[in-house]
Amino acid sequence: MVFYIVLGCFMDAMSMILLTVPFVFPVIVALGFDPIWFGVVIVTVAELGLITPPVGMNLFVIQGVAGDLPSGTVMRGIVPFLLADMVRLAVLIALPQIALWLPGFM
Repeated sequence: MVFYIVLGCFMDAMSMILLTVPFVFPVIVALGFDPIWFGVVIVTVAELGLITPPVGMNLFVIQGVAGDLPSGTVMRGIVPFLLADMVRLAVLIALPQIALWLPGFM
């Protein structure tokens, strides 16, 4: 998962997923993990990588929209969201039933 966070700093989420999942998915399924859970986790990690300083692409979008804010201010402002996303990712990894609850009803 750390690989995806680092990769998310430099690549768009869709490109990252399209380039890596065909190689990683068979390994994850062979290890016995649920494919739906893996999809939820991979999208969460890709989103987390897009806001990870110093090169997260969404940080530049925020800076462009905000106007004359220095990049250091934007990076300090993203820290609470980054921490909350890391907690959410840890909960999804520790309790996969959360990601599988709604699809279980379908």
